[in-house]
Amino acid sequence: MKSKKTIGHLAALLTIVIWGTTFISTKILLVDFQPVEILFFRFIMGFLVLLAAYPRRLKTTGYKQELTFVLAGLCGICLYYLLENIALTFTMASNVGVIISVAPFFTAILAHLFMKSEEKLYPQFFVGFVVAMAGIILISFNGSRLELNPLGDLLAVIAALVWACYSILTRKISSFGYPVILSTRRTFFYGILFMIPTLFFFDFQADLSRFTNITYLFNILYLGLGASALCFVTWNFAVKELGAVKTSVYIYIVPVITVVTSVLILREQLTLLAGIGTVLTLIGLFLSEHKREGNIYLKRECRKH
Repeated sequence: MKSKKTIGHLAALLTIVIWGTTFISTKILLVDFQPVEILFFRFIMGFLVLLAAYPRRLKTTGYKQELTFVLAGLCGICLYYLLENIALTFTMASNVGVIISVAPFFTAILAHLFMKSEEKLYPQFFVGFVVAMAGIILISFNGSRLELNPLGDLLAVIAALVWACYSILTRKISSFGYPVILSTRRTFFYGILFMIPTLFFFDFQADLSRFTNITYLFNILYLGLGASALCFVTWNFAVKELGAVKTSVYIYIVPVITVVTSVLILREQLTLLAGIGTVLTLIGLFLSEHKREGNIYLKRECRKH
């Protein structure tokens, strides 16, 4: 049991490390691709990879289970990414980065409302949230002034809430007992279905000749195989083993991974504010993940006496 929890933490960490570096691939592809084109190609590729990896068919037991998959696909695959990309066209990337990091807080609230028996909250979670958000704000703004844009910022808030809904739905799906790869593939299927109508509103071009460029091909493979096929499986596995709240807290590390990647790969300079922010974010993560083991032990001892 404990080993599965450890694997769950490692799976969440691996997922976030990859997701935290996707901005490089996305930035490269945005030269010749629309955001919606990148999303569609990466999830189509992810679906095909999962189909090849586990070609068995998933048979649900009723319409309620199928509806859960439908909603998970709508929230986690279609709406979240579309809202995030649209938000970036209206407001600063730093604003979106900070607001999206509120997703664990929304997840905790929804889990408390709908999954009280499974997802328990401790005061440390909220202390960790405040500390981590302080760090993320330092990393994201890094000396630049705050510029609010009501529409863009609101879309980012909705995106964070939508991801929280996806986390709760994923937790529900994990209780069905299906293999994680099959569950993830079914979620991808519905997400892609919902994404197709939006292609007509965002100037989608099905020009595959662009992938003859080796750089573009490598980066879409990274997004499709790594950030989509692999990461959604590892993330859903982590949610299954750790719960929606504990797993979502790892989202705090995304800005940290971005800073480290920028320094190591893009050769950007690490500023003092970014360094302090990184430390605060990691402390916040530790606080949010750490249960009151000592208090639980004392309560047990008191009951014995």
